[in-house]
Amino acid sequence: MSAPVLVINSGSSSIKYQLVDADTGEASISGLIERIGQPESTLTHRTAEGGHTWNERIADHAEGLEAVVGAFDRYGSPLPEAGLMAVAHRVVHGGERFVQPVVIDDEVEAEVGELASLAPLHNPANLEGIRVARKLFPKLPQVAVFDTAFHATIPERAHRYAVPEAWRTEHGVRRYGFHGTSHAYVSRRAAELLGRSLKEVNVIVAHLGNGASVTAVERGRSIDTSMGLTPLEGLVMGTRSGDIDPAIVFHLHHRTGASFEELDAALNKESGMYAMTGMIDMRGIESAATEGDAAAEAALEVYCYRIRKYIGSYIAALGGADAVAFTAGVGENSAEVRARSLQSLVALGIQLDEEANLTGGPIITTQDSPITGLVVPTNEEGEIAAQTATLLRS
Repeated sequence: MSAPVLVINSGSSSIKYQLVDADTGEASISGLIERIGQPESTLTHRTAEGGHTWNERIADHAEGLEAVVGAFDRYGSPLPEAGLMAVAHRVVHGGERFVQPVVIDDEVEAEVGELASLAPLHNPANLEGIRVARKLFPKLPQVAVFDTAFHATIPERAHRYAVPEAWRTEHGVRRYGFHGTSHAYVSRRAAELLGRSLKEVNVIVAHLGNGASVTAVERGRSIDTSMGLTPLEGLVMGTRSGDIDPAIVFHLHHRTGASFEELDAALNKESGMYAMTGMIDMRGIESAATEGDAAAEAALEVYCYRIRKYIGSYIAALGGADAVAFTAGVGENSAEVRARSLQSLVALGIQLDEEANLTGGPIITTQDSPITGLVVPTNEEGEIAAQTATLLRS
């Protein structure tokens, strides 16, 4: 491994990690700690020899990262012997301050904390991972790579909301966008699959996982994206509502007495596919729809119609597209979602090849389709490692 980077993605009660070669994007070791702070936590550590899972009490992120280091020791690949270039951290919100990866120092750490108000479900956990890792690996460069950074190129006409000026200037209210590392990686891979330079193509990337977003990428630059100030705007997601009339919040506050904190939690954690079906896993929802479950069928239609609307609008925003690329858990694995999302877009230049779509592509449209449909597995950790290496080598 020529340029090993330990990539860490800290959640509120979890730590995902990968040991990635920044030059190839390949991960040799990966793992996940779940249920941090609960009576019993689970650590899964995967190497070339296979996966290893065990349960133990992990009280906090400090113990969690110590457990990660112990897992490397236990299974024959001690981190001190890996020749690490850096520890890289996924940070969800960089606001307007962070539009590129940055080496973390005390000032950066403090600013990531200040941005927590823009991403209260994500940045505090990301910050905790940074604090712990800086203590655990004091001699290694620590780098923050921001989900929002790729979208810093969005023009004002797309990122500005029509709200009072003070909201924008004093409180940072604007469209930021998320899943930036995925959209950057997938748009580049899409160009490679087309056999063209990234600077020559317009790509619409649909990152469809539990969180989901669509981005219009013009010659390698994000020009619009479906998520906004927070990851709540845009597509219907696993537990998030996506686009709604903002007055719904005030309507329910007045009608039910629910607090804004309760309504925020409902829109982020109790809405989306979960609200419509009682399920989050798309495989279960598709299976239920096939078996005649009316709620599941209706939810699929809502989910895919929203995707279809965004794809159509971004074809217009780009003045034409060369490709639509599906990625992430649902986008890569659900032929049904891809088919429904491209339904009725023939007039815009997308002609689905049903057999190719069922087999997973990578090309899922006919040879004479003016816009190519693609399935492109994402590699966010590889992209984070590559951006880290580029920063440190510059």
